[in-house]
Amino acid sequence: MQTPDFSLTNKQVIVTGAAQGIGKALASTVVAMGGKVVAVDINADALGLLRAELGEAQCVTVTGSVSDPAVAQAAVDAGVAAFGGVNGLVNNAGVTRTAMIDKMSLDAWQTVIDVHLSGSFYFLQALGRHLLARAKAGEKIAGSIVNISSDAGRRGTIGQINYGTAKAGVLGMTMCAAREWAKFNIRCNTVGFGVVETPMTETIRGEKFAETYLSQIPLGRWGETEEVARPVCFLLSDAASYVTGQHLSVNGGYTIGL
Repeated sequence: MQTPDFSLTNKQVIVTGAAQGIGKALASTVVAMGGKVVAVDINADALGLLRAELGEAQCVTVTGSVSDPAVAQAAVDAGVAAFGGVNGLVNNAGVTRTAMIDKMSLDAWQTVIDVHLSGSFYFLQALGRHLLARAKAGEKIAGSIVNISSDAGRRGTIGQINYGTAKAGVLGMTMCAAREWAKFNIRCNTVGFGVVETPMTETIRGEKFAETYLSQIPLGRWGETEEVARPVCFLLSDAASYVTGQHLSVNGGYTIGL
């Protein structure tokens, strides 16, 4: 019996929002598992520090907003130039603009949609085109795309209709891509995080809301960036070669039964 390959050797993965939080943990885990990373973020200084930490041979960087389609293509091009190709993607970049529905500005709505939903599409499309061209040229490929969704896209959320709507859209986008590209051996899955210890969740983890949320998490604690990165890297690996069109909740049991 062949031993399953949980490594990311020979994998070249674009990670968006890679300069901090979950994105940084993802980039670090990919490299620790033997892969190479194209790290994308708007923070050039933090990207420079990340590349120095991971090693220039294992990590190249692209600075820009994921809401710009040109940045998505630049990330693929950077991976091709540095590593000879790209076969993985984690759409992780995110922002929040909190307001109740009746008070949400159009700018707050559009900014979150542009980053989470449109941005994920731009990168999925750019990598998909690269992989499809290789497959149609006769190359045997094994592509894997992981879109980061959220419990907010499944259960709804208060004060973040823009975020919940975008994350629900990411679920649908992923399932469509999984159906279209399965015949080319391009797998597409989503991962939904619960409350992870990052700057984006400081309000939820604060004194006002912490008890309410923790009472709904069977494991009784917040997630850590490194432990939520590992399931994503499983989906990127060949150990998940027969997994596509699926949603994996990494949330301490918050959505048990859904």
